[in-house]
Amino acid sequence: MRNTRDDRTSTPTNTATAQPRTSIDRFDWRSRAVSVVPFAVLVLLVLVVTLRQPNFLGVASMRGLLLSLAPILLLALGQMFVILTGGIDLSFAATASFGTVLLALWLPGMGPGGIVLMLLAMAAIGFLNGLIVAKAQVPSFIVTLGALGLYSGLGLWISGASTIRISEGYEPLAALKDLRIAQMPAVGVFAILAAVLVFLGMHTLKRGRALHAMGLAEPAVLMSGISTVRLRILAFTTCSFFAGLAAVVMATAQRSGGPTLADSLQLPAIAAVVVGGTAITGGVGGAIKTLIGALIIVVLRVGLTAIGVDPSYEQIVYGCVVIAAVALTLDRSRLRAIK
Repeated sequence: MRNTRDDRTSTPTNTATAQPRTSIDRFDWRSRAVSVVPFAVLVLLVLVVTLRQPNFLGVASMRGLLLSLAPILLLALGQMFVILTGGIDLSFAATASFGTVLLALWLPGMGPGGIVLMLLAMAAIGFLNGLIVAKAQVPSFIVTLGALGLYSGLGLWISGASTIRISEGYEPLAALKDLRIAQMPAVGVFAILAAVLVFLGMHTLKRGRALHAMGLAEPAVLMSGISTVRLRILAFTTCSFFAGLAAVVMATAQRSGGPTLADSLQLPAIAAVVVGGTAITGGVGGAIKTLIGALIIVVLRVGLTAIGVDPSYEQIVYGCVVIAAVALTLDRSRLRAIK
């Protein structure tokens, strides 16, 4: 009888230990799939485009790819910081457009100082957005939607609703435009380097790791003694600062500033973040994933052109890509309800 009792008591224990292992295995499989799939999609896209355009991997084509990649990647890197905290910034593209207008107005009289002042102004915009979200506890969607209208309107008003040509004071931007690293445009190389530096910083600095933790479990971050208010403000400030960097890149390429210059990049930049594997619910993602996502979007743009898709349909494709990527990366276990 003793042996029978032992068998009866040991059977539930084995069953109980088997269930958590199954759940963990499922979670690991899902997280690994989300990490691997974007890279596999990128490789597949490159192969398909190369078959249609054999010169795609040539030097000239790579230059064009890097020039297209730079503003999208910079905008996506900034947006990534906010999404990791569980929020979103809808004003980042409008902020970048506003930054190009300020550049066009300040460069003739201030030279390189105009670039520095514009970047500080962009950071201040992000700081204000983050302050309102964190202190007033207004949803980031509402705050940044209002900021989108505000800075779009300011850009239209200051520029007279027209493009401002940069004639005087363009020398610093011209030097950046002509700079080459291993025959590649420096702006594209710098954007990729920025992604690598962000990756290293977020994995070595305490606040970088805290951003991931905040998106996963904000109460736990509070209990550890880290200010979530400061983290959220930091995320929005960094987002707008990267929007300012994107404004420099776009003003360099266009030799002008315009109140809607970056508006068309809003959806591709958000798509780059989520396609790379950063969860829209926050906590999961990173700079290298965002880099892969940005490469997917840029190669996709080239691929759509290669197969003869009308450019006016690109936004439709990006919208479908965003919905599909969110559906695949969304952690439904963290959602109490679908609203």
